[in-house]
Amino acid sequence: MTRPRRRWALFLWAAILSAGVAAPAQAEKVFAPEGIGTGGYDPVSYFAGGAPVRGSEAYTVEHAGVTYRFASAAHRDAFAAEPERYLPQYGGYCAYAAAKGALAPTDPEAFSVVNGKLYFNYSQDIRKRWLSDAGAHIEAADRNWPRLGAE
Repeated sequence: MTRPRRRWALFLWAAILSAGVAAPAQAEKVFAPEGIGTGGYDPVSYFAGGAPVRGSEAYTVEHAGVTYRFASAAHRDAFAAEPERYLPQYGGYCAYAAAKGALAPTDPEAFSVVNGKLYFNYSQDIRKRWLSDAGAHIEAADRNWPRLGAE
């Protein structure tokens, strides 16, 4: 590519970004020790029963390179049909840490469902702190996540 063409390509890319058109999405970082998402808990169970239930190796789905386990075939099938509906926000990393601009592991039993979305926290104590102003923390984490999720 000649130098003028390269400049033009950079100019065009900058114009597209400034117009609000997003760049191609990068793979999102996911907290999945040993390749198992949600700590081996059934992600659908947080919505179906309001409490985490351990998944079984008999019912699994691989999504974006991560294996998720489910308590039943029905939960597995629901997830397979709409994974984004059930996946935890911020790749399963601590929502409070994401609000503060950092990544932290999570305890899948320290969770909240807010406005139909699943959030994990580092611990029950951090969960209480996060819930004290969940709306503001979600706004901050949403701003920080594009950078954190690409790290």
